[in-house]
Amino acid sequence: MNKAITDGLVLMPPPFANGLDLWSRGDGTAGTATYDGLATAAFVPSDADFGGCLELLKTETPQRLRSMDQTPILPGCYLRITARVKAISGSLPTVQISAFGAGAGDVELTGVTTLGPATTLSAYGEVVEVTAIVGTGARPGVDMAWGDGALYGHFGIDLTGPDGGVIRIDDLVIEDVTSVFLRNLMDWVDVKDFGAVGDGVTDNTAAFEAADAAANGRSVLVSDGVFALVDNVTFESDVRFQGTVTMPDDKHLGLRQNFDFDSYADAFGDETLGFKKAFQALLKYSDHEGLDLCGRSIALTEPIDMQAAVPDVTTFANRRVIRNGQFDAVDGPAWTAGTATSQASYEVSNPLQLTAVSNVANVEVGSLITGNGVGREVYVTDRNIGAQTLTLSQPLYDAVGTQTYTFTRFRYLLDFSGFESLSRLNISDVEFKCDGFASSVMLSKQGLIWHFRDCYFNKPKDRGITSIGRACQGMLIDCCQFLSNEQQLLAQDRNSIGFNINANDVKLRDNRAVRFGHWVVMKGSGHLIQGNHWFQGDEASNATRQAGLVLTQTNSKIVITGNYIDNCFIEWNNEHDAEPEFSGELGFGSLSITGNIFTATRVGAWFRFIVVKPYGPDHFINGLNVSGNTFKAVDGNIDRVDKLDDSIATLDLGRSRNINWTGNTSHAVNQWTASPAMLQVNQATPASSWACDFSGWMPFGGRARNVTGVVAVGALRDAANATDHATPYSTPEQGPDGAEVALVWPRPLKGKVNITARMDNPF
Repeated sequence: MNKAITDGLVLMPPPFANGLDLWSRGDGTAGTATYDGLATAAFVPSDADFGGCLELLKTETPQRLRSMDQTPILPGCYLRITARVKAISGSLPTVQISAFGAGAGDVELTGVTTLGPATTLSAYGEVVEVTAIVGTGARPGVDMAWGDGALYGHFGIDLTGPDGGVIRIDDLVIEDVTSVFLRNLMDWVDVKDFGAVGDGVTDNTAAFEAADAAANGRSVLVSDGVFALVDNVTFESDVRFQGTVTMPDDKHLGLRQNFDFDSYADAFGDETLGFKKAFQALLKYSDHEGLDLCGRSIALTEPIDMQAAVPDVTTFANRRVIRNGQFDAVDGPAWTAGTATSQASYEVSNPLQLTAVSNVANVEVGSLITGNGVGREVYVTDRNIGAQTLTLSQPLYDAVGTQTYTFTRFRYLLDFSGFESLSRLNISDVEFKCDGFASSVMLSKQGLIWHFRDCYFNKPKDRGITSIGRACQGMLIDCCQFLSNEQQLLAQDRNSIGFNINANDVKLRDNRAVRFGHWVVMKGSGHLIQGNHWFQGDEASNATRQAGLVLTQTNSKIVITGNYIDNCFIEWNNEHDAEPEFSGELGFGSLSITGNIFTATRVGAWFRFIVVKPYGPDHFINGLNVSGNTFKAVDGNIDRVDKLDDSIATLDLGRSRNINWTGNTSHAVNQWTASPAMLQVNQATPASSWACDFSGWMPFGGRARNVTGVVAVGALRDAANATDHATPYSTPEQGPDGAEVALVWPRPLKGKVNITARMDNPF
């Protein structure tokens, strides 16, 4: 390791025994004065400490001694120059390694250090060693950093301080210490230098911690090998991984200076395991705000159980972010949905529970429930095997009694359902590349304010985002793309759903969805749906369409504004109500649909854009605003834009209240809809009662319940054709459907009037 020759080049200067004419009194360059024949310098052949050495009387300051040999300086090579000296008599001088550095053309280097650390001799006969390290790089511990322009040097010592002292100097030693000095020269420390053994068995926890403590601002290198860690390890230093680590599932690895996916993938030698351990650290360290996936694509052959990655954490409420990457499903059996059938009982008095569930252990938490009287997107939130019960995400609308249910458990790239509660998780700039093999994300059972932003949900097999409980409370979905895997199917044959909502206060803004069965099935209230475009068309003629947006709560408090609702419709129902008949609660109300674009292409004339579907009798609308929208049919007309689906139950249209359906524009729609609606009545022959028929004008087949204005258009005339200024009164809700108004005059009149009526009682 200490070599006199490096790469064929001689490093050692000549010994003093070879002659003092080889040693300069100046800088060592050719032509400078030497110590040969000088009375103050002599070779001593047999010193007790040094053997052969130079004895020198100090007569000047500085007193220089330089080898006239040119010692080569190689890039990346570091040399240690060592001189051993002792004072014999007289004054005690100061000693230090000194040098003359030269570059191309033998030109002296300027602006570089040419002196090593100085040592003052303090006693006669005491051997003192002085050293200095020279090299091209300015590494820690290098005394003379000469840069890559250095080619050679003349090395020796300088004596400073008082004159008159006699000292003896042993032969100088120049060694290549690059390998010895490497740890201090490089910007890293190796865990192996602190006892780490990469055999996959030995516990290296203490060695890793020692390396981190010694790094002192440098990086820690985990060199080749497999290093077992049996306890938590936290690095305060930056870490580089050439080898890999293993550790128990419940132990975490903290990389505080380079917390990102790349580092964890390198650390564990596996992308999936690396992501799990990085997510574990994200939740375990309070100073970790987000996990950067570094633009990487993580290939998944099976779902990731996110809670199992942090086995000692079941609830978490601090904001965390997963950003900037892709999860890519790889086809395989692990994505096959699990299916179970079980007989169970349901009672209205316990609306979120199935009891006496046979084979309950076979039913997975997170399973979709189907059966008679079960609405869409009802999931198993929890199970109690001992009690044979299942907790449901939503009530069942018509399932009282005992029946056989089917439970289907979809497989998700990221499955958070093992968490009892997880809040404020932000997933940003992430693509869920399902490719028809997997669904995307299942939320935790409970939680608040999840946020998906600028994400792509690419071809989920069954679902994009699934909420099996109330973790969707306050959820934000912004600027995301939902691309169905069923785009080649006719609209009526699609079964996939973008996402579902069970709780309140969700914001959907500036998203785009293409060709799902439904884009969203949404219960709860306080939602804002703004600036989205969801398209569910196909290439068929006289085509069937499904609902893009399904609202399943009557008193919704929802604003739907500025959206492009493309080849689908809005369905408003109460299918998630254990007692769907009206019984004094708030009815269908508090819904505002404003400023949207509704478009349908090549659909049948029976297609409608807004559909109300009661799942029980006696409901009525109490608060609905539909205004400023554009309704347009392309390649064929539709009859109207609204529909009351009474296949299960109808509305009590005689109790409609607070409905504003105005200011909309319609194209290729045969019957316009409005409330209040203005009708022009032209009575050609005098009559004391004029029939004003609002049939078709009122939304959902509503009744003409109130008249708000009657204005004559031109003069009204009696039987003698004389002008008459009589004032009529109105009798609303006439005719078989209550959609007519009788305008009653004090005497028979004829003429033309504009009459305005409403389908509701506005108070």
